Order: sequence, then C-alpha cells, then structure tokens
Amino acid sequence: MKKLSKILALTLALVLVLALSLPVFAADEASAAETAESAETETEPAAEGAGSKAWPAAILVGAVAAAGAVSMAVAISKSTDSMARQPEIADKINSSMMLGLVFIETVAIYALIVAILIIFVL
Repeated sequence: MKKLSKILALTLALVLVLALSLPVFAADEASAAETAESAETETEPAAEGAGSKAWPAAILVGAVAAAGAVSMAVAISKSTDSMARQPEIADKINSSMMLGLVFIETVAIYALIVAILIIFVL
C-alpha cells in the first residue's frame, strides 16, 4: 500500500509539473513566431504549431488516465473487500463505489477537455 501511495503521489506531482509547464511551450512558440515575423520570413503553418502543443497535452491526458485507473482499481478493491466482510450492506457500498467511480472518471474527462483546449485554443 505504501508503494502504491508513493506511485500515486509521484504521478500527481508529474501531472502538476506538466500542467504548470504548458504555458512555457506556448510562450516558446509565440516568441519563435515573433522572431520569424521580424526577420520577414514565412511563419510556421498552423499544423506544426499544434504539434508542439500535442506532446504536453498527450502526456497530461496519459498521466491523468493512469492516475484515474489506479484510483479506480483501489476503490474497487476496497469496496469488494468491504462487501465480502459485510454482505448485508453490499447495496450501499456498491452505490457509494459507483458514485466515487463517476467522480474519478469526471476528472479524466476534464483532463481530456483541457488537453483539447490546449491544442486548439492556445
């Protein structure tokens, strides 16, 4: 359990660092575009600019998906263990587990939306 919590903490730290570093990637692209305009050369096509944003967005979604999968596995494991110990309240435990899984999945969907916004809006 300690190893799992360390892995989860490391994953969370990685996601936080990547989320905070995304503006840096966008700033590098903006400064490169300004330099290209001042030198009176052609600017980069939009497809190449989206490619530089795709890597951090993909890493963000992958890390959040991995953290969500670990969280769901822990929640299901604990709820199954609780249902095995107290079968008379299995319905309540199952409904609480499903609600928790919905919240965990919602975070993963929010990360996907943020990644899409990073690619197409920034």
